[in-house]
Amino acid sequence: MSQILPHLLSIGTAVPPHCITQAQVLEILAEAKGKALPPRMAEILGNTGIEQRHIAMPPEYYFGQRSWADRAKVYEEIAADMFQGATNQALKRAGLAASDIGQIVFVSTTGTMTPSLPSRMIAVMGFTPDTRCVPLFGHGCAGGVIGLGVAADLYRAVPDKPVLLVSLELCSIAYDHARMDKKDMVALALFADGCAAAVIGDGVGPQLSTFASHVWADTLDMMGWEIGDTGFDLVLARDIPVFVNSHFAPVCDAFMVAQGLNKFDIAEPACHPGGGRVVDALAEYFGDNLETTRSVLRQYGNMSSPTALFVLESLLAKGPLAKPTLMTALGPGFVAAMGLLRP
Repeated sequence: MSQILPHLLSIGTAVPPHCITQAQVLEILAEAKGKALPPRMAEILGNTGIEQRHIAMPPEYYFGQRSWADRAKVYEEIAADMFQGATNQALKRAGLAASDIGQIVFVSTTGTMTPSLPSRMIAVMGFTPDTRCVPLFGHGCAGGVIGLGVAADLYRAVPDKPVLLVSLELCSIAYDHARMDKKDMVALALFADGCAAAVIGDGVGPQLSTFASHVWADTLDMMGWEIGDTGFDLVLARDIPVFVNSHFAPVCDAFMVAQGLNKFDIAEPACHPGGGRVVDALAEYFGDNLETTRSVLRQYGNMSSPTALFVLESLLAKGPLAKPTLMTALGPGFVAAMGLLRP
């Protein structure tokens, strides 16, 4: 019996309506602090590699008092619109209807609902009542790559219908801006909102080959969130770019060797960018300037989990893959997520 090979049939993306430039963010930060930013902080926040990003609400919303209930209401309304927008685009590109989907993998760490958002979309969008919903929470920036691997595995296990992956984050509503300390300013300067949907099944498109992850011990303080009174407080180490070459590089090398490849055999990778310094470190390791990754970061910011899928969508828009393509992301854990796509 031949093995079922999952293929990436399509990707769709969506962003919320409010676009803000990095220059505007720095102005807003200075206004909120009541004085000009210190030169060193202004330099750090201005060198993120981001020109603009999209956010769920108008800028003034973020500096008013907000409860967890307020955030949940915004998440429910905005996330539903983005879910539908990205999913409808992906389904249209794949030539499918919602009723053709058998399972939905939903990745999000910046909001949660019970029943889950995909469960609420079943009747709204025309999925069949027996559609299986698989929410994944807590993977942060690594969630898009991890979710794509889970969706591929689910299709291998039950290949009678295509699987839909939706990766959605509203980072802008997650953080608590009451303190306006250094980490909060970094969060404001880096993170954005976005949604990516992918259809996995049998057909024309890159083969979703192998996915893996690696968690390093004693690295909980590298990346993550702590629960604050009215939002999340960012946990983010300064030395992640150094970690890329000292720890991530050998793990990624071993992953590719296990697939009979090395980094010189692959096309331009689809990397979660993190920020400007992280992209520089990844570019140094891969020996590739990662122009597509940089372009997505520049235009959309760090959207957490969907960002790597935005990069992959941009790479595929240039034409069918001619060589194996690697996806990578670093997330809380501290974890590296890797996935290999073959032509």
